Amino acid sequence: MALTDAQVKELLTKTNAIRSGHFRLTSGRHSDTYVQCARVCEHPEITNQLAAEAVNRLPEGFECDLVVAPAVGGIVFGYAIAQALGKRFVFAEREDGVMTLRRAFEIEPGTKVLVAEDVVTTGGSVGEVIEVVRECGGEVVGVISLIDRGGDLKFTEPFYPLLTLEVESWEPADCRLCKDDVELYSPGSRRLRK
Repeated sequence: MALTDAQVKELLTKTNAIRSGHFRLTSGRHSDTYVQCARVCEHPEITNQLAAEAVNRLPEGFECDLVVAPAVGGIVFGYAIAQALGKRFVFAEREDGVMTLRRAFEIEPGTKVLVAEDVVTTGGSVGEVIEVVRECGGEVVGVISLIDRGGDLKFTEPFYPLLTLEVESWEPADCRLCKDDVELYSPGSRRLRK
């Protein structure tokens, strides 16, 4: 059964992949919304359900030979996408700061590749994976993600996000939540409270 965008968002919120509160983002800006898709991956059945829905929404006739994801965030979702498509899966990771294929993974020239990521803001990691695919002679036929956070994309390939979120953020001096003395959380450096 197909999921609506509201149902997708409800599943992501229920698993704490989308959080509400007062957060300091990696950029230093503040926001009332934080996205941590690793939380949905704690629930394999929901992750598989969301991946199946994302695949169901690909254009009719869409074809790929391989799914590639950037490590670490895209690995679980990418694997679930590959499973839903019945395709092979590999991941790229950074070595000495450069995105590369390791672990004897290979992409044959002419391979049609779908790049999978959990959250895309600007697509920096996705862009790096696209370059890896091209260097191997592969053809990127699209990018798929759980969430599009609505940033200026660093890639031009067709993009198929399952859910688009417009996440507002502010400079600390302009943050209304700071002015209201709402407790500030820094995900990644402090544990998030429920």
